[in-house]
Amino acid sequence: MAIELKQQLKLTQQLVMTPQLQQAIKLLQLSQLELQATVEQELQENPVLEEALDLDDDLPGDVRKEAESNTDSAAETSPDASAERQEGPEVSDLDKIADVDWENYMDAYPQTGMSVMREDDERRSLEATLTNRETLVDHLEWQLQLSGLEPAEREATEWILGSLDDDGYLQDTVEGLARRTGVPEDAVARALARVQGLDPAGVAARDLRECLNLQLDQLGVVDPLVRALVNEHLNLLQKRDIRGLARILGATVEDVAAAAHVVSQLEPRPGRAWGGEEPVYIVPDIYIHKLGDDFHIVLNEDGLPKLKINNLYRQVARDRDVAKDTRDYVQDKVRAALWLIKSIHQRQRTIYKVTESIIRHQREFFERGVQFLKPLNLRDVADDIGMHESTVSRVTTNKYAHTPQGIFELKYFFNSSINRVEGDAIASESVKERIRKIIANEDARRPLSDQRIAEMLKNANIDIARRTVTKYREAMYILSSTKRRQVG
Repeated sequence: MAIELKQQLKLTQQLVMTPQLQQAIKLLQLSQLELQATVEQELQENPVLEEALDLDDDLPGDVRKEAESNTDSAAETSPDASAERQEGPEVSDLDKIADVDWENYMDAYPQTGMSVMREDDERRSLEATLTNRETLVDHLEWQLQLSGLEPAEREATEWILGSLDDDGYLQDTVEGLARRTGVPEDAVARALARVQGLDPAGVAARDLRECLNLQLDQLGVVDPLVRALVNEHLNLLQKRDIRGLARILGATVEDVAAAAHVVSQLEPRPGRAWGGEEPVYIVPDIYIHKLGDDFHIVLNEDGLPKLKINNLYRQVARDRDVAKDTRDYVQDKVRAALWLIKSIHQRQRTIYKVTESIIRHQREFFERGVQFLKPLNLRDVADDIGMHESTVSRVTTNKYAHTPQGIFELKYFFNSSINRVEGDAIASESVKERIRKIIANEDARRPLSDQRIAEMLKNANIDIARRTVTKYREAMYILSSTKRRQVG
């Protein structure tokens, strides 16, 4: 068989991933604050970009249509919305950019709502908005400054404060502290007693029993029944076995219930008020207002710079007398700036379209509340607006909407369905809300079990298993019926 070389011409179409397309996809899933940070970074890195102050210009129609069509195809390609069809050489794009009438150029943001301008005098000063959150150690040190301490006790208290966890418990022993500090154990013990006498009551305890006893000491409670519950029967008290405790302690159920009520008023985590993570404040990306019978969508663009091309680089990009390398560099930066502007434009348009679709599907929720939320998935919205569901998923990530019912993440409106005994399915979030209301209205002395709640829901035409009720209850951080029981 002879071996020979042949040339063959073959025409194919291929989807490829370009850096510009990667940037457009990335912008889709950024939150409002992340988008602001990205734009600020681009303003620093791309000399062509600058913040626009004059908002009366407009982008030429030919550039706008071309950029929108490119970005639309990026958002709607399947399956991952991550490829762009190559249709021509890059040089044609450079020529188009060079020929743009920059005198009529402006950023292409969708005018989806009213723009509110605030005078500088109305803005609060930076000093009025920044505060340092007080920690438990700060609170204790402030109190220690009001009392005289010996040098050895002062050093021991510093080590004690440094050994407290977020709940206010001491994660060390007197012997261990004395060994590390070189302070005598009696001085460490005095320092520990001084710290344990501070506010909040129970701080610097080494276990739960000591914490509760310290609080009882400061309250002046000497009831032996209360002390017995704390020192010997915390496990049974946690299970709310009041009758069993009454038999063991030889007391009446009423007396044990009264003692248990005293213990229930104590704080098992003294450092709770100062612990935990810093609060995260949500800035809504979308505002949904009801005016008359219609819902109006306003995109939050507060703090987002309006971008345009620097005037100097406009002239360089269309000046044929400039060196080729310089002009190519400027045109590359101009093309990157244009893509960024149009990607942000497309992001805003896509968010607007997705929100419109959500309102159409969940109109009863916006008018009447959580209990009227309907089952919804990404494909429903994707089919409604003519995009791929992966695009909808990216758009709804880390986006929040301010609605007449409160602030919700866009993902909140997408939830699974629970079958009814008869009729259409119901959203899982609506079922959770029903469970929460049932538990909130129950008799605290006879709390409802998960099985009983499942039966009540079935009587209300909602077919749900007991284990599903348990899963939803735990997701809402609601205790079991045993731990919810109150006596007396």
